[in-house]
Amino acid sequence: MDSPVRVFDRRPLGRSGVSVTALSLGAAPLGNLFTAVTEQETLATVDAAFDVGIGYIDTAPHYGVGLSEERLGRALAGRDRATYTLSTKVGRLLRPQRPGEDAQPLGFVDTPPRVREWDFSAAGVRASIESSLTRLGLDRIDVVLLHDPDDHEREVYESAYAALAQLRGEGVVGAIGAGMVQSAMLTRFVRDLDLDVVLCAGRYTLLDQSALADLLPECARRGTSVVIGGVYNSGLLADPKPGAHFDYVTASAELLSAAEKLGGVCARHGVPLKAAAVQFPLRQPVVASVLVGCRSAAEVRDNAAAFEHPIPEQLWAELTESGLVAPGSV
Repeated sequence: MDSPVRVFDRRPLGRSGVSVTALSLGAAPLGNLFTAVTEQETLATVDAAFDVGIGYIDTAPHYGVGLSEERLGRALAGRDRATYTLSTKVGRLLRPQRPGEDAQPLGFVDTPPRVREWDFSAAGVRASIESSLTRLGLDRIDVVLLHDPDDHEREVYESAYAALAQLRGEGVVGAIGAGMVQSAMLTRFVRDLDLDVVLCAGRYTLLDQSALADLLPECARRGTSVVIGGVYNSGLLADPKPGAHFDYVTASAELLSAAEKLGGVCARHGVPLKAAAVQFPLRQPVVASVLVGCRSAAEVRDNAAAFEHPIPEQLWAELTESGLVAPGSV
């Protein structure tokens, strides 16, 4: 068995001077994504993350309409600021919900009475960061990402990127980048802009290696680090069974069959499919961290155990030889 990467291993984000742990905590579930999480569960989740060695946490105003940031602020209060790296995002400003106005749940439940408004202007970027600092109770944010600018590419080039670059130059933030669930636009941003990091969700997994064709090579050329989220593709790679989800919808029979074949290879080598799924992205040197969303201390510990489960090189070789993963992915 080959020694796995350790949860607490640190890797740099480009040339920014900011580093992240190899396994990181995604805080969307702490904003009541799909189901409610209690304050006690939030505290236990963050405590468990520190206990297993996770030192990078990612959040966003979008998550629970500010609830994730507020809860993280309370959970991180009193901790040594030097012991963790925190990222949040810009692109959506929050304001109080007006009487009779739709709540915009967007997958989150039991959220504060606020609504989101898209804003990638320079003023919007600064206002978003200031509001995030208030909700988090912090005096600095290590990493700021442009969040889901799929329909706002022009604004990124005209205003949002320049605002982030200026804030980085002023030392207000340490590293800047973008986070999306597609690789094509991220690739353009990496090619055209001076980004330290990109967060790509769901496009570099055991079931979908599309980012290998464009994003990862461009990041390697430019010296831009990659954080990979969505490694279980919404659950199918965690537990492949009928009714499992892929990218938030019920997986097709074809995808379910592919996941079952991957699980079969893993089983022959005595490795849980979940372990292979969470470790797979780090086979690429340009990947700095794997981001997993957790809503409980048990989920944190389970992901950490999977992340450090020994995997023989023969397993990766068989996945390639059988055509289950793209050539060059492992």
